[in-house]
Amino acid sequence: MHVDKYERFWIYAVVAVLGVFFAALLVAAFGLGIRLPQPAAILNPLELDQTQFSEPGVYQVGDNEYEVYIVAQMWAFVPNEIHVPAGAKVTFNVASRDVTHGFYLEDHNINMEIVPGQIARATTIVNEAGVYHFICHEYCGRGHHIMHAQMIVEDEQTANTTNPSEES
Repeated sequence: MHVDKYERFWIYAVVAVLGVFFAALLVAAFGLGIRLPQPAAILNPLELDQTQFSEPGVYQVGDNEYEVYIVAQMWAFVPNEIHVPAGAKVTFNVASRDVTHGFYLEDHNINMEIVPGQIARATTIVNEAGVYHFICHEYCGRGHHIMHAQMIVEDEQTANTTNPSEES
């Protein structure tokens, strides 16, 4: 069987490019340890009120370390406003009560898909005082466009006069 030289060239070129892509995938997966995000835990959405999500809010867990528990539900985040001090290490734990939601925190490189039955977890350090919005970026129904809340990062002076919400 005769294969034209140009056709042979393109066959080899395509095989070479596919080989490079496959090699890059192997290096990323095994050499660099890059993995797809996994849920932090599995839970039954019907039993959400029997878990730590029964009282969503901000909890201090260490010196300048906070755990935030947020429940996403049609069409709100609970709580809809959280307060943390500037410079704090904040871990977000987010669960859905009903359908798939998204969680995007502006200016902090946090973008999670919130799937019913799974807890999504992400950690960041909030360095600058200000108001940062988190929004739902997965279409969740008729009121999706109003599903947002805010994180207020307080500077040291403000944080000393007001306590972070729901702190324990």
